[in-house]
Amino acid sequence: MKKIDTHLAGCFIIVPEIHRDARGSFFESFRQDHMESFLGAPIHFVQDNQSQSEYGVVRGLHFQTGQYAQSKLVRVLEGTVLDVAVDLRPQSQTYGQHVAVELSTENQHQLFIPKGFAHGYAVLSPTATLFYKVDQYYNPDFEDGIAHDDAALHIDWKLPVSHRKLSEKDVSLRNLTPKQ
Repeated sequence: MKKIDTHLAGCFIIVPEIHRDARGSFFESFRQDHMESFLGAPIHFVQDNQSQSEYGVVRGLHFQTGQYAQSKLVRVLEGTVLDVAVDLRPQSQTYGQHVAVELSTENQHQLFIPKGFAHGYAVLSPTATLFYKVDQYYNPDFEDGIAHDDAALHIDWKLPVSHRKLSEKDVSLRNLTPKQ
């Protein structure tokens, strides 16, 4: 496994070493020791989540607050998504900035998103199955989100607006509060 840092501190891409032959392929999708080496600290994932969506679905931008803030390790099992993380850490030099990474069956890249970030993705293939680990349990009383189309974020979702499919909840999300 190889770590590729993004311009957002603590948010990074993991590229696996894929072994291919005539039978197919093999790779390690997660190793605790490598993850902790990349982070420079222990991490304990407590919940695995999986979602399946069709082309044009945009989910997010979601996060949890307070003691239920989550770090996430995201990968695609099938298809292609544009995975987006937005820095919401108030003291961060990169507050309000984002990273957008294409995750797919072909590249098998993963994105690590630390606590203090919003997360969302857009499905670019006919269907996609996303799988992610989190280090804090889901708690609906602590969930929040920001609008995926907030003009201040400048996110290119790689989808025409007319093809985007959002949940009622995601349509009603607010824009990001400017840094004080």
